[in-house]
Amino acid sequence: MRIVRFKYNDEVKYGVLDMDSISEIKGDVFGKFKTGKNRYNISEVTLLAPAAPSKIVCVGKNYREHALEMGEGIPEEPTLFLKPPTAVINPGDGIIYPDMSQRVDYEGELAVVIKEACKNVPPEDIPRYILGYTCGNDVTARDLQKKDIQWTRGKSFDTFCPLGPWIETELNPDNLKIQTYLNGELKQSSSTAMMITPVYELISFMSRVMTLMPGDVVMTGTPAGIGPMQKGDTVEVVIEGIGKLKNYVL
Repeated sequence: MRIVRFKYNDEVKYGVLDMDSISEIKGDVFGKFKTGKNRYNISEVTLLAPAAPSKIVCVGKNYREHALEMGEGIPEEPTLFLKPPTAVINPGDGIIYPDMSQRVDYEGELAVVIKEACKNVPPEDIPRYILGYTCGNDVTARDLQKKDIQWTRGKSFDTFCPLGPWIETELNPDNLKIQTYLNGELKQSSSTAMMITPVYELISFMSRVMTLMPGDVVMTGTPAGIGPMQKGDTVEVVIEGIGKLKNYVL
């Protein structure tokens, strides 16, 4: 099932996407819900980021090749950091290039949307806490990240977390093809099977640190091939079984 969050006549709604038709959801998308009678064509709505998280919990260097391209060793355990909810933007929105940075990079990632409060959950139980999966872009001001050592400023600018286009609920995250294109040129190409810490283990680890709340987003790391974007560029994150997230640099 593909769950979309969308705007119609200035109202924000959730729906289930089937081909080009959206059936509006009645009830709690993170609990019990059903589809109602209201239907919309995807062409007459504005697709929004499929989640409105209280926090975005991210992991650095979770693909071996990416850790090596950064000139650093393989982490002994996941390296966690946060993005603020103000970083989230919708499919098709513009990534704003901040004046204080001279290098802004794309980082295509598999993003996980949490379904219910998750604290101290073992890996084997994690699937019941997941609503589904979407595409994410962990946009990074690389020069500021290196300058600051800690990563908050370089990762947290408004517009630095594009998400979408929808949540795919029926997906095994262990071996998905993940690609990033810049202006139509393939820049990143890997599989989630190459993660150092797989998805369920990663979320379990995070849940031992903090409570993950319904709607929170977990970013699972980026493969090798990161690189800079320029104003006017188009960046697309494509993940097998989900779809394509497309944004522009302003």
